[in-house]
Order: sequence, then C-alpha cells, then structure tokens
Amino acid sequence: MKFKIRQPRREEISVLVAMQLAMAEETEPFRLDPATVTKGVTAVFDDEAKGRYWVAENTEGRLVGMLLTVPEWSDWRNATVLWIHSVYVLPEARSQGVYKGLYSHLKQEVEASSALRGLRLYVEQRNLAAQAVYEKAGMSKDHYYLYEWMKGF
Repeated sequence: MKFKIRQPRREEISVLVAMQLAMAEETEPFRLDPATVTKGVTAVFDDEAKGRYWVAENTEGRLVGMLLTVPEWSDWRNATVLWIHSVYVLPEARSQGVYKGLYSHLKQEVEASSALRGLRLYVEQRNLAAQAVYEKAGMSKDHYYLYEWMKGF
C-alpha cells in the first residue's frame, strides 16, 4: 500500500491527539490527559521550533500513522539531529510499511540538508515489536542509554 507522507494540517490536530492518547495507553500503559495533549500538539503547530509532525495518509485520505521530530543541536557535529518522538501507526495499518515510509522521508530530508546530521529515537524497553520495526527500517541500537527526570510523574 502506498502512503503520502506530509505535514498535517491544523484541522487534523484532533486526529494527532487521538493517536497520542492511543499510543501512550498501548505502549506504557499510561492514560494521558486529553486537554494537556491537545495543548501540547497545538503548541507545535504554533511554534515550529518545538518540532514538526509528519503523517502518513493512505489512498483513501485517512491518516494512518504519525510521528513528531524534535531538533537537537549537536556541537560535535555542528549540525542538528532530529529526534523522532510519538511514533504511532493505527493497528489496522501496521505491517504495511507506514513507519518505513515516514522514516525514509525523514532520512531523505537529512541526506539533502547540510544543516541536518542524523535521526535518533528512543523506544520503551518492553516494546519489542516497535524495536523490530525500527531495526528493519535500518536503524540500529546505539551505545547510549537514555536517562530522564520528569517533574510530576
């Protein structure tokens, strides 16, 4: 199945929010506050410096997958690395190349830009299915661990 990879439109924010909520519940499992997620997704539309969403649209015009890229400046590389966040593919669209299409699109953007150097993502340790998808797309586990501290969680 072919997918059109594009940036979503503002009127599609509710679809992105629904995918975010489903992804958190499925992978963590964690119930996010819909109002907070709506504000967070809208903030990206209001300020592109926060990141950029990408969606996969099927031939019927339905959004079947999404991800968010967040820029990180790398002084070692004198360029920006894009972190891939919030990857979600609708269950009925899985194993059809949706993530591969999104990833290939991003990889082409990086290859064509002197300002971009690479792509990174983190994945829930127990999400083995996602890890297999990322490895199949050509990504590899790196030699870094991710540590974090989050206020209020």
